[in-house]
Amino acid sequence: MAKGIIIREAHFPGRSPIDAYGNGGFRFADMSHRGSLLLLPSGIYGWDMREGDTLTIASLQRLLDEADKVEFLLVGTGVDLKRIPADVKAALLAAGIGSDPMSTGAAVRTYNVMLAEDRPVAAALIAV
Repeated sequence: MAKGIIIREAHFPGRSPIDAYGNGGFRFADMSHRGSLLLLPSGIYGWDMREGDTLTIASLQRLLDEADKVEFLLVGTGVDLKRIPADVKAALLAAGIGSDPMSTGAAVRTYNVMLAEDRPVAAALIAV
C-alpha cells in the first residue's frame, strides 16, 4: 500500500539543452524544474544552491566525481556575476577542469552552444 508522496532527488538521465530559464527555474527536454541545476555528462540534477549562496567544493562534489569526462565548467551565478572562490577554482584546476563564472543567462546560452558542438562541458546554474 502506498504511503503518500515519495520525493526523489531531481535527475534527468541524459544531456539536453536548456530551452528556457527564469521565474526560479528552467525548462529542458519538455519538462520544467524549479530551482538550480547541475548539468553533467551523466545527466541533469537538481542542485541545492540559491542566489547569494557561497559556491563550495562540497557543492560541486558530483561534478568532481565525473572530472574525467569534463574539461570545462560554466558557472551561472544568478543575475549578477560573482567570482568563483579561490579554493573551488584550485580544486577544479587540480581535477583538470577549467571554469568561467557568468550570469545564469549567459551560462545557459554558452552551455547550449558548447553542448551542440559536443564539447565536454558541464554547467552549474543558479536559478533566477
